[in-house]
Amino acid sequence: MEYYIVYIYDCKEIRMKAALIGYGKMGRLLETRLLEKGHEILAVVDPNYKEGKELASLGGLGLDVAIEYTSPATAVENILFCAKEKIPLVTGTTGWYDRLPEVEKAVNAAGASLLWASNFSLGVNLFYRIAAYAAKLIDPFADYDVGGFEIHHNKKADSPSGTAKVLAERVLAQMSRKKKAVYEMLEKPPAADELHYASLRVGSVPGTHSLVFDSVADTIEISHSARSREGFAAGTVLAAEWLAGVLSGGKKQSGVFTIDDVLKELL
Repeated sequence: MEYYIVYIYDCKEIRMKAALIGYGKMGRLLETRLLEKGHEILAVVDPNYKEGKELASLGGLGLDVAIEYTSPATAVENILFCAKEKIPLVTGTTGWYDRLPEVEKAVNAAGASLLWASNFSLGVNLFYRIAAYAAKLIDPFADYDVGGFEIHHNKKADSPSGTAKVLAERVLAQMSRKKKAVYEMLEKPPAADELHYASLRVGSVPGTHSLVFDSVADTIEISHSARSREGFAAGTVLAAEWLAGVLSGGKKQSGVFTIDDVLKELL
């Protein structure tokens, strides 16, 4: 007889006091998701929100967590402010990772907490693991070259996507014959040790990421396609609950984390 352990998290007992930094499409979805789960939204920081508050006003609200979806140009400022005020922050903004060492240093020095991810979708994070395992399997077989592509809506600010970069890094970590990822347009054939990962921006596509293993004989392709942003919102709220201690009876986290830390505990 087989036994399965099922974890059920009911967040109605311990409600979060949350703030939203950014009120675009993701911010509105997050608002709905948070309220459905019984959490409170004490403030929204966005110049286009009619009752929006200034970032500086968040420090005195007694927040359990803030959730940030803005732009690469403003993300680091928002993160550093929350670190200074010791407001636990979850950010889904991408395009600022070149400043991650600076951010990590500031968060740890302040004794604050930050949880970041290029993609909070559970499906995407499982896809990362599948892709890494596939790359490990294919690596000994030199007949198979590897590359990929991603497609997003034409309003997305960064290219390639943060998800594409994480995917490429995880594939490279499993392949001895590929040393670096190339994202820009090529005007020459890629070198044997280069993994070419291309981007397309068109229409309203929420996000598609594909990894291709190709030989003369056949092609193996794995991909993840988001149907909507609902999965991103659900994963982001789950991460916020984890960071704020809702999933551990009030034990809050301290330090810098990614969605992997959440999944390690919950899976």
